[in-house]
Amino acid sequence: MNIMDFNVKKLAADAGTFLSRAVQFTEEKLGQAEKTELDAHLENLLSKAECTKIWTEKIMKQTEVLLQPNPNARIEEFVYEKLDRKAPSRINNPELLGQYMIDAGTEFGPGTAYGNALIKCGETQKRIGTADRELIQTSALNFLTPLRNFIEGDYKTIAKERKLLQNKRLDLDAAKTRLKKAKAAETRNSQLNSARLEGDNIMVNFSYMLNFLHVKWLKSEQELRITQSEFDRQAEITRLLLEGISSTHAHHLRCLNDFVEAQMTYYAQCYQYMLDLQKQLGSFPSNYLSNNNQTSVTPVPSVLPNTIGSSAMASTSGLVITSPSNLSDLKECSGSRKARVLYDYDAANSTELSLLADEVITVFSVVGMDSDWLMGERGNQKGKVPITYLELLN
Repeated sequence: MNIMDFNVKKLAADAGTFLSRAVQFTEEKLGQAEKTELDAHLENLLSKAECTKIWTEKIMKQTEVLLQPNPNARIEEFVYEKLDRKAPSRINNPELLGQYMIDAGTEFGPGTAYGNALIKCGETQKRIGTADRELIQTSALNFLTPLRNFIEGDYKTIAKERKLLQNKRLDLDAAKTRLKKAKAAETRNSQLNSARLEGDNIMVNFSYMLNFLHVKWLKSEQELRITQSEFDRQAEITRLLLEGISSTHAHHLRCLNDFVEAQMTYYAQCYQYMLDLQKQLGSFPSNYLSNNNQTSVTPVPSVLPNTIGSSAMASTSGLVITSPSNLSDLKECSGSRKARVLYDYDAANSTELSLLADEVITVFSVVGMDSDWLMGERGNQKGKVPITYLELLN
């Protein structure tokens, strides 16, 4: 029974405090009550913390979109994370594309130019998919997790203490208002008491009222001292927490460097993979286009821009773009020379000569022929061949 009485009294006290805060807040909004302003340093710290929270959330969400563009996959990962379970392994887009290319190349035949090229591209895409998976894992661990820990941990603590500071301020201002009203009431009654009033009963009642107001005034002063002390203590706690934002920025800077290094490693790997693939394929894409259109289009080898800065080249571990061997010799070829075929080539029309990888043919130049083509000869067969498919033999 005593416990129930205690709970009822506590509930009534909490309700009274809540009502007092609500009245004070409403009067402040209406301009009918004074508001205790926080010092400028604390206001700046609160603004800095709020700004940090807003931009950290935006950066974190957009990084998640960058690493995982599929919104359904992000929702699934979020649900598994909240359930404290590991999300099932899922094949990513480069790996899926690579598998399709490999299957298609196998279907078309590894011995054909297109089938062989598809298989090589598919293997490269799967390697890029593996690098993409490593980028996601590294970025999530070294960049996203610290940002999320700040939002869900440190900032929640700051927000809790900030709310508590707001409540203490409302209690302080409400106590100031009550004391102000008590002083005003006592002043009015003192003025009335100084007037000449007849009758002993009136004087007794008046004296009793003055004593009551004086006691209420003393109680309000004591309440004000308590609320002021609690407010000052809470302001100091909040200030100490907010000053830790600078340390948070320093920590996030280190995490940002880790994220940049992970991206640099990923793009360097992709660059190396595609560079290797370019060397293997030569002009397969241009040749495939000429076969589709059934017209003789000069295969042009892919050339990466030579405008890469020295710093970018240094960050990719000294990768260097080279032209196919003997390319300049083939363009300037005079007379008959022996050449080895690097890749299978299907003739686009009757003027061209089909080629098989690793076979040796005779090549020579013809006056007026495009510089990217030579005349090839195999026994009684003769036709144009692209020079990017050949390696000149000594």
